[in-house]
Amino acid sequence: MQIRLPDKVKKIIETLTAAGYEAYAVGGCVRDCVLGREPNDWDITTSARPEETKRLFAKTVDTGIRHGTVMVLLGGEGFEVTTYRIDGVYEDGRHPRQVTFTASLEEDLKRRDFTVNAMAYSEQNGLVDIYGGMKDIEEGVIRCVGDAGERFTEDALRMLRAVRFSAQLGYRIEEKTQEAIRQLSLNLKLISAERIQAELVKLVTSKHPDYLRVAFETGITQQILPEFDLCMKTEQNNPHHCYSVGEHILHSMLEIEPDKVLRLGMLFHDIGKPETLTVDSEGITHNKGHAAVGEKMTRQILRRLKFDNDTIDKVSRIVLCHDQEIDATDSGVRRAVSRIGEDIFPLLFAVQNADIRAQSSYRREEKLRKLAYIQQIYEGIRDRKECLSLKDLAVSGSDLIAAGMPAGREIGVLLNELLELVLEDPQRNTREELLSVCREKIQGRKPQ
Repeated sequence: MQIRLPDKVKKIIETLTAAGYEAYAVGGCVRDCVLGREPNDWDITTSARPEETKRLFAKTVDTGIRHGTVMVLLGGEGFEVTTYRIDGVYEDGRHPRQVTFTASLEEDLKRRDFTVNAMAYSEQNGLVDIYGGMKDIEEGVIRCVGDAGERFTEDALRMLRAVRFSAQLGYRIEEKTQEAIRQLSLNLKLISAERIQAELVKLVTSKHPDYLRVAFETGITQQILPEFDLCMKTEQNNPHHCYSVGEHILHSMLEIEPDKVLRLGMLFHDIGKPETLTVDSEGITHNKGHAAVGEKMTRQILRRLKFDNDTIDKVSRIVLCHDQEIDATDSGVRRAVSRIGEDIFPLLFAVQNADIRAQSSYRREEKLRKLAYIQQIYEGIRDRKECLSLKDLAVSGSDLIAAGMPAGREIGVLLNELLELVLEDPQRNTREELLSVCREKIQGRKPQ
């Protein structure tokens, strides 16, 4: 197999080999090339020690020199060059206590996580595939290099990475690898929330977000997202549903584009259902108030996983508003946009579409037609640039004060009253009209 290396990668490898060392592109970049994908970055492995690599290049940064990694800078780009190494004992489920440099490429590849990530390539020697990565790519398998228990004991995050890679590539996880995950999933408690978050986002934004089911079956979600386990165990006996809460969530993620906020919105949109479950006299399940409960849970979970504030806010608001009834009239839609927010409201069309398509077929077409009609109304409102919030009003607080309204909280009350008038009839959003209404209200509030 021939892989086209970028010129800068080729130059680094050629510089190292000309000095008498071995050097290869290695890991995920090789895997992606085999799959016909464009690698996000290129890693290089070499028999040269870090100090030897540094002597060969004008600009380097000691990004991880203790573990043999030097970043070589060429034309403003950085490339990690790591010395062949053997990892020592892992004490924290993440880092080796020490590493031993080696002259053996085979030993270096042996320490890597999965066979598909344990291939190396150079133009001089071609593809080096000692552990069967190509065969596993051909068969669509995620398999640990060597003993799966050892690999997961070294770095517990590899268990979640196995599911993430399977979701991204559409591969199955080999049986011994999957069994090792079941036995060792408790070790994920050792991993930082930031690392869990990064892998979870990659999983849910992959082509197969429903592979989160494998994380449930192997005990991973019990450690990192126990709230989802409750959803998987919560059945729905309701005409609108044909899956458990968890299975509905998994199917809904498949029905929406792979955007982080949207996929996370679907992951959490029904997270409050187990807590709000009731069963009526006919055995029908209900979840009244699950959106409000789910919004609070979502904020707690996302904070626990160290998400940024913007993501926490947007996803939580999607959860809160995902099933809100919207009056299918111009004024009803304007009020809904004003209440929900102009940033979140447009997202709800994709969210509600995915939610409906992951339900039973009961009244599905009727629901989709109503949703499409509301979207048509919204697009007309947007195109006409009608007022939807206080910032769009033709008057401001200072205008009301100038009209004779005393400064204070009453200004805010009056502005909201004016907004209500405009949401009902956008043609009234003129300075003259609103100031006239304002003067009438001020006059009406004066003591007689």
